Amino acid sequence: MKFSQAMMAVAAATAMQFAASPSAEATGKMKCEAGPQSSWKSRNDLEAKLKKDGWKVKKSKVDGGCYEVYGVTPEGQNVEAYFHPVTMEKLLVAQRGKIIFKK
Repeated sequence: MKFSQAMMAVAAATAMQFAASPSAEATGKMKCEAGPQSSWKSRNDLEAKLKKDGWKVKKSKVDGGCYEVYGVTPEGQNVEAYFHPVTMEKLLVAQRGKIIFKK
């Protein structure tokens, strides 16, 4: 194998490794070591719990192995919040880059 082919193979393997990693897409605000996704509670369950608690959920997604939620708190604050996907525990709440709550 020529040098350039070998370098391309290494680069492709490295890119595939990072693409498969859940934390590769993380924004860096929060990381959860939550184990395999098969053990996670669903985002729908988290959204239902939050709505029951008075939140208005605009959007939720997986980020850094955590559930990231954009919404409005019961107090009326527009926030970005992170929750553990197994325990649904609130880990971080931020508003416009300012941390309001951090476990």
